Formats: sequence, structure tokens, C-alpha cells
Amino acid sequence: MDKMMVSPDGDVTITNDGATILDKMAVEHQVARLLVELSQSQDDEIGDGTTGVVVLAGALLEQAEKLLDRGLHPVRVAEGFEAACQVSLETLEKIADTVHFEKKVDDKVLVETASTTLSSKIINVHKRKMAQIAVDAVLSVAQTVGDHTDVNFDLIKMEGKPGGRLEETELIKGIVIDKDMSHPQMPKEIRDVKMCILTCPFEPPKPKTKHKLDISSKEDYDKLFQREQAYFGDMVEQCKACGANLVICQWGFDDEANHLLLQAELPAVRWVGGVELELIAIATGGRIVPRFSELDASKLGRAGVVREVSFGTTKERMLVIEDCASSEAVTVLVRGGNKMIVEEAKRSLHDAMCVVRNLVRDNRIVYGGGAAEIACSVAVSKAADAATGPEQYAIRAFADALDDVPMALAENSGLSPIAELTAVKAAQVAQNCPFLGVDCLQQGTNDMKRQKVFETLIGKQQQVQLATQVVKMILKIDDVIMSGAYA
Repeated sequence: MDKMMVSPDGDVTITNDGATILDKMAVEHQVARLLVELSQSQDDEIGDGTTGVVVLAGALLEQAEKLLDRGLHPVRVAEGFEAACQVSLETLEKIADTVHFEKKVDDKVLVETASTTLSSKIINVHKRKMAQIAVDAVLSVAQTVGDHTDVNFDLIKMEGKPGGRLEETELIKGIVIDKDMSHPQMPKEIRDVKMCILTCPFEPPKPKTKHKLDISSKEDYDKLFQREQAYFGDMVEQCKACGANLVICQWGFDDEANHLLLQAELPAVRWVGGVELELIAIATGGRIVPRFSELDASKLGRAGVVREVSFGTTKERMLVIEDCASSEAVTVLVRGGNKMIVEEAKRSLHDAMCVVRNLVRDNRIVYGGGAAEIACSVAVSKAADAATGPEQYAIRAFADALDDVPMALAENSGLSPIAELTAVKAAQVAQNCPFLGVDCLQQGTNDMKRQKVFETLIGKQQQVQLATQVVKMILKIDDVIMSGAYA
């Protein structure tokens, strides 16, 4: 379910992304902060499954409290959880399926896995289109070196623009910056672009020390004016001389510089942020130039077309840089009814892209809808029956904690949690079929393979490992559980 959070400044965030919720909560308790860091670790490493990892860790702490109340030592509980975690990881390896896909030829599996991630998000109405955008964005920047494929997320830029509808979200093969041409009469589209990327301002240099200039006659004023004009003229001339037909500047420039640039037929963009400037430089193969004297043709960035697009009745404008020379940088332009929807759509698409990246790196999947957790729970229960020491209680408790995930899925889908879990678990054991899960979408079948509900193996393994490690750490802190920190 979505959560609404209000910051001390009154900013409202609505999301169901676990890492975002915990990050924005003012958590006081030191042990509870471990769970915040847990979700952050999952987000940094995998990008998805942040809610699941916290639910599992919470369930393990709940089970640990019951065991401690019965007199089991925390170290024994931690050892039992570690043994159960190993059984779970081995089970996930066994039940995993390897999927095959071809870049830009057959990306069906990638789209279906991304769709699973988006099922619980606010944009699930358009999840097919959004999943396709996420897949196309990742495959555009995926690089293969030998047998290893990885994705540089720095080359995928997310830009949001409130207004319009969610389905108007699009993938642009290039870079979008929330700026416009510095003068309304400058051309709105430039082809075969050679751009100079500047971090020096279009203005005469200012002395660093305090200074005073007395102008006592018209001749003195004219001299000063001509000197200033010469500065501007030299700057514009140096840009033209190196062959540039577009100037992108990190700083602003006044109306006089703007007028001279227009006269010289040199389109310009001002106040472009440092991060965007770096991305433009990487994508176009240009060099960021700190002084006009250092400009030459070899430092220019190149792109096929730069165009200005406008939105709505207010004519808000953005610049689109396409067909970049040096990289496949892409931008996802997210539209939505208001700022909150746009921000949540950006978070959702980021999760989907992370899942696709993980599948590109390791093409093994397990099945969603709680199917993987139930399969692990069954395997861990069998391991508990085979164990002889006091750890068997902790191993059995781990199995019960794994059941919390499918139960939460059933409850959030409006189903009876216990009835649904027992039915699916019994079917899995009877049919020896590890891809039966909770029918959250109520399509009439529990077969997640048929419903095409996929999750990445490395994401699920990371969830189980991280939750176990954090709970073991908490168990080994003196009297933490007994003091009520689990709550």
C-alpha cells in the first residue's frame, strides 16, 4: 500500500518504495536505523525489493522475540537463522530458471520482469509501456566487455515535467535539459551541431580586489563602453572561430551579451547545471572549457540535432539533444498530472531499470507472487525436521518468517492471508511445483510461470542474505530484543 509522508517543511511525498519511505522517516531508535540502512543497501545493490527485505527482517525479529521468551540463547537463534539462510539460498539456486533474450531482437522476458516490478506501483495502469521504456533505456546503454555485461546508469537521465498524462512518458535517444534558448529569436532547431561547453561567463572579468572608477567626461565613458564591447566581441568571435554553432554555458549572461550572440547568429543556452554539463560533454564527446582562450575545434561536442520543445498553454520549454556522437546516452521524459505523480513514476521506473540491469548481468529468474518464499519455507521446514540441536527451533522460526511475505501479498490483494497461504503451500508440496504463488491479480491460476510474474535471482538472494545478516547483528547486541527495540 502507498504511504503519505509530510516533511517538516510541508512537502508531501506519496510512495510505496520501501527505501524512500524509510529514508524520509525521522527514525530515532538506533537499532531501527539498522533497518533503514538495510533497505538502503538493498536499493544501492539491487534497486528493487526494498520493501520485501524490511518485511522479512521484521518477521525474523518477531520470531526471534518468541524464541528468546522461551529461553533460547540469542547466539543459538543467530546460528539457526544462518543455517536456514544457507538452505534458502541453495533452494533459490535450485528453483531458478535461466531465460534467454537477444538485445533489440527478443526482449520479451525483460519486459515481463520489469512489469512484475511495476505491478505494485502507482503507474501499474500503464505498466506494459513503462516496462518497455525501462528495457529500451537499459539496453541502449548496456556495454559488453568479454563475457561481462554491465549498465552505466550515469548515461540514463530521468527528467520529469508535471502536466500531461502518464502515458505521454517517452524515451528520448539523447539528452533533455530543462532550459531554453537564451533569446526568443534564436533558432528553435539546429542540425549538425558543433557545441562549445563553457564554464566561463559571457561577461568582462571583474577584479578580485575592491575597485573604484571615476568617469568624468563623455569621452571616458565612450572608452569604457568600447572596451566592454571589445570584451564581448572577442568572446563571441573566439566561439565562432573554433567552428561552434551552439554555446552551452554554465553561467548566465546579460542582455548585452545575449544581443551580440543573436547578431552573430550564435544560439546559446545559459544556466546549465554542472551535472548536466558533464553528461552533455560525455555524450557529445566535447571537452568542458574553462577559458575562452582555450577554445579550439578539437574540444567541440557533436550532435545530430538540438531542438526546443514546448509544453502546455504556458509554453514551458525544454531542449532535446539527439544523435550524440560519443555515447548512447538516453533520457526518460516523465509526464504526470502533478509533481507527486511525476516523482513516484521516476522512482518506479528506476526500480524497473535496476531489475532489467540485474537480468542483463545474470539471466536467472525465480517466480514472484510469494512462490520463491513459499518454496524456501518448505525446504527450510524440512531442514528443521532433520536438525537435532536447539537450532531446529530457530530454523523452523525462519520458515515461519518467510511465510510473512506471501501473507502480506495476499492481504494487500484483498484475499484471506492464512487461507491463501495454506492452499498454495499445500499445492506446492503435493505437486512439487516451486512456481505456484499467490494469485494477487485474481486471474484464476496460481501458476506464476503462466502469469509471467518474474523476479531476478540475485535480487531475491540479496534480500534473504541482507535480512539475515542484520537480524544476526541485532541478536548479538546485549538485551536489545528484550528491551522492546523490535517494535
